Amino acid sequence: MRVWALWGSMALALASAGVAHADVKMSGTFVSDSACPATQAIKSGKNPGNISTEAGKSYELLAGNKDEPTHYLIQVPGADPERRWVKINCGHVTGGSAQTTPAPSGQTKPSSPASGKPEYVFALSWQPAFCETKASKPECKAQNPSEFDASHFTLHGLWPQPNGNFYCQVSASDKGNDNPSHWGDLPPVDLDANTRAELDQVMPGTASKLERHEWIKHGTCYGKSQQEYFSDALNLMRAVNASAVRDLFNKNIGKQLTSDQIRGAFNEAFGAGAGDRVRVSCLVDPSSGRRLIGELTLGLSGPIGPDSKLADLLMASAPTAKAGCPKGTVDAIGFQ
Repeated sequence: MRVWALWGSMALALASAGVAHADVKMSGTFVSDSACPATQAIKSGKNPGNISTEAGKSYELLAGNKDEPTHYLIQVPGADPERRWVKINCGHVTGGSAQTTPAPSGQTKPSSPASGKPEYVFALSWQPAFCETKASKPECKAQNPSEFDASHFTLHGLWPQPNGNFYCQVSASDKGNDNPSHWGDLPPVDLDANTRAELDQVMPGTASKLERHEWIKHGTCYGKSQQEYFSDALNLMRAVNASAVRDLFNKNIGKQLTSDQIRGAFNEAFGAGAGDRVRVSCLVDPSSGRRLIGELTLGLSGPIGPDSKLADLLMASAPTAKAGCPKGTVDAIGFQ
């Protein structure tokens, strides 16, 4: 009886201290499919600052509220506090997994899935839609109908999985500067002249130093040099932009596409079943309320190199359970 009494006292003390033993640590990226309340507490719904997620935006995934979660704990930069709970039906997780073994000193080490094959999420943006919500960014102010991003997919990132592979061997100062207002304080990315020129075209966000963020957060876990990391990503981008997928988007600018049409174009371009590895994310234009197709995320599996074929990498990956956003508009360049 004394043992049970002692245990009861300890449990009460822990509960009083706010220790949430039911929380399950997770590592991944939560992509919000719509604007949802991001609360400090699940039961009370307390929401300091009246914070909501942004449709189409990615957030670092920290935990679930239980083994089969109803809510995810995410990091919302700029909120106070930044750790917030959202309902799981607000969005989807790309490459998320429970992380049971922390890396030394808080650093995350590169790792491969249990299958032994490296896995990745390859994220493509439709830049005109992105810019409807980020009009102040330099790359959005510089939009022009004659530029590459008016009619081609642009590179968001190539993310090693599981998504706990963040910030591998990255200093605390660099990790601290990894927010959009301080990306310029991150170390420059060292690329040859040709790769730099192509990256500046295919990733307009380099005007905001996006490539520095992508390297610090994801590329450091890729296991290769900066030159190889971005060269591999650009090689995959060429395949998408030379395909029926890009043709489908280009022919439907200003019109709506369904996720089934997009997945069908991937099947046409890269083989039957390729579309099952694709997820569509939409965002809402704050000025008009239009639902816009903002990003495609592709599941890839297998070693990536200069001669890798996107079709092979897609088909080696596990199918994506849900297609994501069912329908959205292909936005035209410029603010609508």
